[in-house]
Order: sequence, then structure tokens, then C-alpha cells
Amino acid sequence: MTLHTTPRAGRREWSALAVLVLVVTLLAVDGTVLYLAVPSLTADIGPSPTELLWIGDIYSFVLAGLLITMGNVADRIGRKKLLLIGAAAFGAASALAAFAPNAETLIAARALLGVAGATLMPSTLSIVRAMFADAKQRTTAIAVWSTGAMAGAAIGPLIGGVLLEHFWWGSVFLINLPIMALVLIAGPVLIPESRGDTSTSIDLLSSALSILAIVPLVYAVKHWVGSGWDLTVPLCAAIGVAAGLVFVRRQLRLAHPLLDVTLFRVPAFAGAVVSNGLAIFAFVGLLYFFSQYLQLVRGYGPLRAGLAELPTTLAAMVVVAFVGVLAAKLGAGRAIGAGLGFGALGLAGIALTVFESAYWGLGISLVVIGLGIGVAMTLSTDAVVSAVPKERAGAASAIAETAYELGTALGIAVLGSIHLAMYRSHLNLPAGTAAADAAAAEASLAGTVGSVADPVVVEHAQTAFATAVQTTSAIAAVLLVVSAAVAWRVIPSPRGARVEHRDAH
Repeated sequence: MTLHTTPRAGRREWSALAVLVLVVTLLAVDGTVLYLAVPSLTADIGPSPTELLWIGDIYSFVLAGLLITMGNVADRIGRKKLLLIGAAAFGAASALAAFAPNAETLIAARALLGVAGATLMPSTLSIVRAMFADAKQRTTAIAVWSTGAMAGAAIGPLIGGVLLEHFWWGSVFLINLPIMALVLIAGPVLIPESRGDTSTSIDLLSSALSILAIVPLVYAVKHWVGSGWDLTVPLCAAIGVAAGLVFVRRQLRLAHPLLDVTLFRVPAFAGAVVSNGLAIFAFVGLLYFFSQYLQLVRGYGPLRAGLAELPTTLAAMVVVAFVGVLAAKLGAGRAIGAGLGFGALGLAGIALTVFESAYWGLGISLVVIGLGIGVAMTLSTDAVVSAVPKERAGAASAIAETAYELGTALGIAVLGSIHLAMYRSHLNLPAGTAAADAAAAEASLAGTVGSVADPVVVEHAQTAFATAVQTTSAIAAVLLVVSAAVAWRVIPSPRGARVEHRDAH
């Protein structure tokens, strides 16, 4: 047995990690900070329900479509270089979004934020992989990174609440500017440059096929659940599936593929990717309609609603302290399965306590969700990036990030659309309701609370919304139970060890 010394990270690497976590936290915040702004945004620029969904999820759609390409770009031109370019672009797009005069401009700005974000997210995780060669240190670093992503998604509503108490809805984008400025100042000093194989160029056809596979499929699901079945659904789904099949076949033939699809033959890798996506699917999907429930049904102000969701953030932060011990005791697969199961328990708690007047039941449920999803996301991310050599860290990170962003997009699109459908199906307005009031209630609860004067109509709409929260949370809980069982059985669980990539020598 040959022994060798693996270099350990020092103060500079841990300081650089702080900068990278700041970036990923901000990106996660940007994905959820708008949820609390929905009522004020609706009153100001008047988006339709469909435009409102696009404002929420196009950011993640664009991110998911471009991550695989950008991960490979990072490997080739330098991860630090792409990170700094992305930080500057993200700041510029944030300024455009903050001052958007209408829904169309805001949707376009959010799409540009997605493009810029796609350059940032795989860069952060691949730099972590490159900086921390020691496996134990890398697990800790990825746990901190994952906590930043989880905490950012959960703390977004709180930050939004604080800002919306004092400023207009566009302020939730302006907070990006000083943080990106800090990254541009500290990044060049602290973050080391790293890159993979620069001898090959990126296959542009594969890049186009990856986008064409992801975006139409997500759109088909969103359109079907939100607007009903029509020709658009099978057409977009067919385009996505066909592009995906062509993409996979092309990757198998290329000497230097954009995405090494053979990795998915490894149960630890494939199971970890799916677990990552499903965990964030349930978590972000819940946040999307739960923030509106707190404001529009319980009558919380934006700041109080943000504070009400804080237990999830605190629970996600606690995960760092015990996730390594849990993985050593149970093994990766069982620990991921247990985390997903715990998250399902929390979602069931939301469903059971949504009509309770007291908050404590919801608060405990949010803690359980934060702990469970935090464990599943940390360990699944660690499994993905540890499965490849550091030269391919950008590409592997892009896969993990694609699962994260696809889970975010689908969580908003699917759970948000299911919630809207459930809301409409449970909306039983009294006879004689004015046509204008009925139309407003049918469109959305936000529009009802803002424009309908009849308190009976508002009360019926609030009850329908809360019932939809209950039903949707239960559906998400069932999905996590199934995914927990799959993770428990499919992902290997060697106790006291992790699956590591073994470089050929």
C-alpha cells in the first residue's frame, strides 16, 4: 500500500471559501427573495398570473439550461476568471431588474440574471473542489457551501421582508450590487486560479442540445399543470426528449464529451444527483407558496413573514455540525435517505398545522424540513463532486448545480402550478358574487386581497389558498418519501467512508 501526503488547505483557502459561500448564498437568495415581494410587485406593475410565474422561475430555467456549458467553460478558461466575469454581469443585470417598469422588462432582466448566475454557480463549487484536496476537509467545505445555498434560499424571504418594510420591491435586487463589488475586490486576492483540460474546445452543438433538452421539458410540465393540456405540452415535451436523446448519443461518441454520461451508470453518482434535485424541488417549491400564505392568509407583514421562516435557515446551519458523523454512522445512501425522509415529515407537519391559529406547529415543521433537506443536499453534493478528478471539477459541479437549479425551477413550476390549480378547485364563492370580484379571486389571492372590497369573497379565497397549501405540502411529502426509499436502497452506504474517485496512474 503506497502512502502519500495530501496537501491540506490553510487560512487563504478557508478565507476564499468564505467569498465563494457569499456568492452562492446571494444566488440562492436571489432565487427566493422575490416571493415576499409578490403582493407589492403585483400592485405596482400588474403582472398576469402567468407572468408572475415566469418572473419567479425563468431565472432558474436559464440557469439550468446553461450550467453544463458554463461548467465546461470554467474548466477551460479558468474558474476564477469566469467567476469574476459573472460577478460583474450579475451586478449589471440586478440594476436592470431593480428598475424594471413592467413585467416584460422584469422577466427579461431575470433571464439575464440567470445567464450571469450560470457562470457563477459551477465556478464556486469547482473552485472548492480544486482548493480542498484533503477528502475530510473537502467534505467540511462542501457542507459549508451547501449550508450557504440552503440558508440563502431560506433567508431570502427574511432579507426581502426587511427591505420591503422600508423600500419598494426593486430593492431586493439592489442588495446584489455591494456583495458583487466585494467579490470583485476580494476574489482576485484570495481565490487561486484553477482550470482543467484546456487542449480541447467546447462542442457547441452539444451545448445547444443540452439547452434544448432541459428548457422545453420544464416548460411543458409548467404549462400542463398551470394552464391545462393543449398541443403545446406534447410538442415541447417531444422536443426536449428528442434533444436529450440526441445529446446523450453524441456524448457517448465524443472523445471529449461536454457531459460524461457514463457517470450515471454509477449508482452513487446517479442517486446523488436525483436526490439533490428532489430535495431542493420540495424545499423551494414550499417556499414559493408558503411565503404568500403567511402574508395573504395569516396577515403577516413582509418582515414578520420572513422571521417566521427563519427556523429553516437556522436548522440548515446546524447541519454542518453533525452531517459528517451521520454519514460515517449510516453511510452516504442511508444518510441521504434519512434526510429526505425527515424533510417529508416536516412537509407533512405543514399540511397538518396550516389551519392552526398558533404558529408553533408550523415553526417546528420548518425546523424539521431545514434539517432533513440540509443533510440530503450536503451529502448528495459531496458525492457528485467527489466522483471525478479535480480536472473535471467544473463539469461535475455543473451537474450538481443543474440538479439544484432544475429542482428549483420544477419546484416553482410544478408545485406552484399544482397549488394554483388546487386553489381554483377549492374556491367556492357565494352566490351573487360580483363578476369582477369573482374574476379577481379566480386569478390569484394576491389580486383578491389587493382589489376586492367584499370581505366574504376575500375570506373564501384565503380558505381556498390555505387548503391548497395543505394539499400541495402533502403531495411534496409523498414525493420525498418515495425518493428517500430509493436513495436508501440505490446509493451505496459504506459506513465510515465515502465513495471517492480514483485517478488512474
